[in-house]
Amino acid sequence: MALNLGIVGLQGSGKTTLFNAITGSHAQTSAYSSGDQPNVAMVKVPDPRLDVLARMYNPRKFTPADVQFVDVPGMSGSAKEKESKEPISRQTLGFISTVDALVLVVRAFENAAVPLPEGSPGVDPLRDLETVMLEMAFSDLGIIERRLERLKGEIQKMKGAEREMREHEQAVLTRIGPSLEEGTHIRALGLNEDDDKAIRNFGFLTAKPVLVVVNLGEENLDSAAELEARVRQAVPSSEVIAIPAQLEMEIAQLAPEDAAEFRESMGVGPSRLGEVVTKSYSLLGLISFLTAGEDEVRAWTIRRGTFAQRAAGTIHSDLERGFIRAEVVHFDDLIAAGNMVEAKKRGTVRSEGKTYVVKDGDVINVLFNV
Repeated sequence: MALNLGIVGLQGSGKTTLFNAITGSHAQTSAYSSGDQPNVAMVKVPDPRLDVLARMYNPRKFTPADVQFVDVPGMSGSAKEKESKEPISRQTLGFISTVDALVLVVRAFENAAVPLPEGSPGVDPLRDLETVMLEMAFSDLGIIERRLERLKGEIQKMKGAEREMREHEQAVLTRIGPSLEEGTHIRALGLNEDDDKAIRNFGFLTAKPVLVVVNLGEENLDSAAELEARVRQAVPSSEVIAIPAQLEMEIAQLAPEDAAEFRESMGVGPSRLGEVVTKSYSLLGLISFLTAGEDEVRAWTIRRGTFAQRAAGTIHSDLERGFIRAEVVHFDDLIAAGNMVEAKKRGTVRSEGKTYVVKDGDVINVLFNV
């Protein structure tokens, strides 16, 4: 499932440092050019359930779900750029518009070696968050303005269903424009499926789900919960997590035993990088169903709300075409029983048909015709 997350933020926010920490990459962190190409990497999604199933089945193969992160070149956030008609460069805008959700990094660390955006008086994560949100809204408004201007001439020349489709698009764009000007982002408007479909191809930035990462410094680790709460209050519709990206990147490069010793000596709690990945996975509207046996224990990625027959197709297209039924037991019920035989005795293994909506953590065996 080709879905990805864009790591975005102002230059100097530490977004590439976060990318390196999450992915184990070694991307250059001292480049501030917004014309650079994005860094891209796949990351395994932490799932303790797979570890439990692996101990139960001792499989030959172990396969977690994965998700792709794209480290997008930074926005300058300078006063000059904010006053321009294109607050985000076209190249950066192009990169952001193609991702499915955003991990927005805001700076909450002091470091004289990492320049602040031009004209910035100091470190302020709430100000930087507002700056990025405004820049994304301005970009969306620019797209809406240009599209509405084109539609005026196009609609007059159209007839029938094509005209109705364009008139619907025009109505949706006309409605969301004023909302953006008033500070309400598209993702908060609660558009119905038809309205969402009408504007989906524009890749509007404020329509994308957002996870805000507050990038801490060693000097404010003790203030993590407070900073997290302050930022969450500013964006109540988004997930927020505070982590020290630089420290996590350095620790990620150590051997596990050395990393544990370093954390203890620094008084740093358990890593929350896995939480960033799992929250990002959920942000995309994704869940995992599981398959387990001696050959393989595996997490399969589907969209929330997927029917059993379609879910079977993620394993193999033959399973979707020849689908008969699915034997389903939730992970919690399987573990409570101790094994599949006991789960069947307890009646927690169910037979489900094509339209069963698969739940996160379902352990599934698909029965099909060849």
